[in-house]
Amino acid sequence: MLVLVSPPPVLEPPLHGRPAYPGTVRGVAQAPGILARGPWNPGDVQALWRAEEFQPAASATEAADVALDALRQRGSPSHDGLAARLVDFDVRRDGLSLELQPARWALRLLPDGAARSLSILCLVRGADGSWLAGRRAAWLASWAGRWALGAGGSVEVGENPTEAMRRELREEWSVDAERLVIEALVLLPSELVLLVGQAWLPDGATVSPDHEHDEFAWWPAEVAWWPKEADEPLRRMGALLSGS
Repeated sequence: MLVLVSPPPVLEPPLHGRPAYPGTVRGVAQAPGILARGPWNPGDVQALWRAEEFQPAASATEAADVALDALRQRGSPSHDGLAARLVDFDVRRDGLSLELQPARWALRLLPDGAARSLSILCLVRGADGSWLAGRRAAWLASWAGRWALGAGGSVEVGENPTEAMRRELREEWSVDAERLVIEALVLLPSELVLLVGQAWLPDGATVSPDHEHDEFAWWPAEVAWWPKEADEPLRRMGALLSGS
C-alpha cells in the first residue's frame, strides 16, 4: 500500500540518459523536490542496505502509534513492521546508488515527519501509449475514492526498489512489464521519498485490479484528452513523463 500525504510533485524534464549530478555524491536534500532525475535502466539502480534499524525520536514513535490506531478504527490496512528508509544516494555516470536501512513502516503515515521512508510509484503504459488509472477504494488510508496512476507501495527490507515496482505491478494489477524505466527520485513535503518509474506493457496485455481498486480505466496517450477524474497533479505528472 502506498501512503501519499502530499500530491505528486512537479517533475523536471528528463535528461535523456544523462545523470542529474554526474560524479557527485548527493546527500538527501532538506527541501522537498527532485533529488535526482533519470532516466535509468533498472539494472543501473543499486540498493545498498545497512544492517542497523533506524531509531526515530520518541515523539515520532508516539505519533506513528496514533496514526496506526486511526487506520485500525477506519478499517484500513494497519499492518506494521519494517520497510525501507533512504539514508543517502549517489548519482553516477553509470546509474543511481541508494543507501537504505530498515525503518518502522508506520513512520510513513506522519504528515510532516515521514523520516525519508522510501516508496515506489510506477506509472503504467499500454502498448498504444495509454495510461492505466485506478480509483482507490473508499476504505484505504490514503487517496480514498480518488484516481491514481499505476501502482505504488513500500519497499521491503533487503529489496531493490526496482524489484518492488515489478512486485507491486503483479500484486495490484496481475501484470508484468515488458519495459521498465526509472525516472526520478523525489522528496515530498511530508519527508516521504518516492522512486518514480514508468512501465510499458506488451501488446495485448490484460490487467486485473486488486481489492484496493474499485474501478479502473485506460486513459488516452494524450494527456489533454484525459477525463475529468484526472486532477491537476496527475495531469502534470503525465505531461512531464509522456515524452520519456
